[in-house]
Amino acid sequence: MAHRYLAGQKSAYPVVLEAWKMCDGEREALLNALYAMSALTDGQPDLLEGVGQELLIRSLQNNLKDAEVTLFAIRLARHVCLKHEQNRQDLVKAGILRHLAQAISHHGTDPDLVREACSALRIMTFDDDIRVPFGHAHDHAKMIVLEHAGLKLLIEAAKGFTDNNLVLSELCSTVARLCVRNEFCQDVVDLGGLNFMLALLADCIDHQELVKQVLNAIKAIAGNDDVKDAIVSSGGTDLIVLAMTRHLSNTQICDQGCAALAMLALRKPENCKVIMEGGGALAALQAMKAHPKDASVQKQACMVIRNLVSRTRDYSQPILEMGAESLILQARCTHKDCDDVAKAALRDLGCKVELRELWTGQKGSLVH
Repeated sequence: MAHRYLAGQKSAYPVVLEAWKMCDGEREALLNALYAMSALTDGQPDLLEGVGQELLIRSLQNNLKDAEVTLFAIRLARHVCLKHEQNRQDLVKAGILRHLAQAISHHGTDPDLVREACSALRIMTFDDDIRVPFGHAHDHAKMIVLEHAGLKLLIEAAKGFTDNNLVLSELCSTVARLCVRNEFCQDVVDLGGLNFMLALLADCIDHQELVKQVLNAIKAIAGNDDVKDAIVSSGGTDLIVLAMTRHLSNTQICDQGCAALAMLALRKPENCKVIMEGGGALAALQAMKAHPKDASVQKQACMVIRNLVSRTRDYSQPILEMGAESLILQARCTHKDCDDVAKAALRDLGCKVELRELWTGQKGSLVH
C-alpha cells in the first residue's frame, strides 16, 4: 500500500495515464497500461479521474473479443469501485454495467473472466463507502437485473461451470446481491436457479466456500414468501441442516445456515413443522454450542428459535428440552447485539424474561 501511495504522490499515475492515451491500438502497450493502473489504484481508488474513467470504458468497449484486455480492464474497474461510491456512480453512468454483462455473455466459458466480472458486478451493489451517507447500491442492483437481464445471465453462466466451485461460488454470491426485490427472488426460481442451487448443495456438500455461498443465496431469495414454500417443498431445509451438521466447525456456514432457516420459518407455520421434523432447531442449538463467541451465529440461531415458536407454541417444550434456554441466556449475556432477539426467543419459549424499563418518564431515569 505504501509504495502505491508514494507512486500516486510522485505522479506515476499521470505518466501511466499518458502512456495509456498513446497506446493507439497497440495491444501490449494497452495491457501494460491497464496492469499498471490496476496496481496503482488497488487500495487507492481516488487516483482514478475523469480521463481514466473514459479510457477504462473505452478499453472495454473496443476490446470485447479480447479476453485478456477485457479481464485486465474489469480488474481495474473492480479496484477503483471498491469502497468508492463516486467512482461506481460515474462508471455506471458511463455504461460499465452493460460492458460487464457483455463480457460474461461473450466469454462465458472463461472461468477467470467470469469470476472477475461477477466480482465487479457485485461491488457495484455495495454500500461500503463511509464518506457517503446514501449510496446507489439498490438502484445499481435493479439496473443489473432489469436493464441487463443479470439474473438470467448469471444462472445460465453457472450451468457451464458445474465442475468449477470457485466460479460457482462467485456466481451464487452475485445472485444473492441482486435479489433486492420480491419479484427478483421469484425470477431466480422461474429461471431454474433454485433447483440448480439445491442440486449444487447436494452434490458439492463437502466444498465449504460453495456451500456458504449457496446458503447465502437461498437466504436472499427466501425473502419472498412464495419462494420460501418452494425451497421447503423442494427439500431445501434438509439440505441446509445437512450442511450445518457436516460443517459444524465452520462459523460462516453455521451463520448462513441459521439465517436461511430463520428466513424460511418466518411467518410460515407449515415450514416450521418441516424444519422441526428435519432437525433444524437442534442444528441451530448445536451451532450456538459450537460458536459461543460469534455474535452473528448466536443472533441468527436465536432468530431460528424465535421464528419456530412465535406462531406454534407446541414446539416450545421440545426445544427447551434440547437445552435452548441456557444457550440463549448465555448468548444474551455475552453479546449485546443478541439482547433483543434473545429476549424475544425466551419470551416466545415461555421462559421468564427480565425486562428493563429504560425510561419511566422522570428526568435522569434513563438506563444506559
